[in-house]
Amino acid sequence: MGQIIACANQKGGVGKTTTVVNLATYLALAGDSVLVIDLDPQGNATSGFGLDRTEIGRSVYEAIIDESRLADLVLATAVPGLSIVPSSISLAGAEVELAPLPQRERRLARILTELVSRYDYIVLDCPPSLGLLTVNALTAADAVVIPIQCEYYALEGLSQLIATINLVRNHLNPDLAIKGVVLTMYDPRTNLSAEVDAEVRKYLGPTVFDTIIPRSVRLSEAPSYGLPIALYRPDSKGAEAYEALAAELRSRDGRPARSGTAPRQTTDASAVAATEPPAPAGGGQ
Repeated sequence: MGQIIACANQKGGVGKTTTVVNLATYLALAGDSVLVIDLDPQGNATSGFGLDRTEIGRSVYEAIIDESRLADLVLATAVPGLSIVPSSISLAGAEVELAPLPQRERRLARILTELVSRYDYIVLDCPPSLGLLTVNALTAADAVVIPIQCEYYALEGLSQLIATINLVRNHLNPDLAIKGVVLTMYDPRTNLSAEVDAEVRKYLGPTVFDTIIPRSVRLSEAPSYGLPIALYRPDSKGAEAYEALAAELRSRDGRPARSGTAPRQTTDASAVAATEPPAPAGGGQ
């Protein structure tokens, strides 16, 4: 039976989608079978894997609203072992359309039942809000990963998110766990990053992952090429950090460490950098 992990934070720009794309990639490169479901109407996870949302016929919207079979919406990515159910612009109206529907908080959980046994990890990229799409994700998930940016306002929304998680536990999903908090955009040159790190660890203790994601130009560049960092700059500090995060998450789950080198998409990163970038496929958070 696979594990469903929601990546959630109602604050935008904290590295949520970047974490989904790159954590899922390194889980797949470690040998796991992984499915990403892009629940964000902005569709950054979709474009982060090089898919053009304007050319996608059907998306997760059809599954949640029209109850289409989720298995029919799965698309392959350039990462071996990793697939995605894409987002589309139609998802922008899903919050309103969900409101009058019966069992509106459980629709994603219901349609995921057919896929749970097919994957080791199903990773849900939530929108930057605490609306019905995020509540659907938390209701369907076994656990939640919370990215927190190492900035002044980082802790302001955390208590609200944890309150929402507790409400979901009390009324919809009593088994929902916090898998971990990951600190993102860490800048070792500033006292602020160190202070946020210390404060988050004081507040949440061992829930916080040991791995810290640094502020990285390469991580910011990768989505414009429609590539996760592992296929764009596997030797960058951002790539090393997400590889370490995936290893730490797998260790927490008691999964064996990767032996040898996992198969990787052959990408000449130096050649990519030497050429004029194509029109951006879309940015990640």
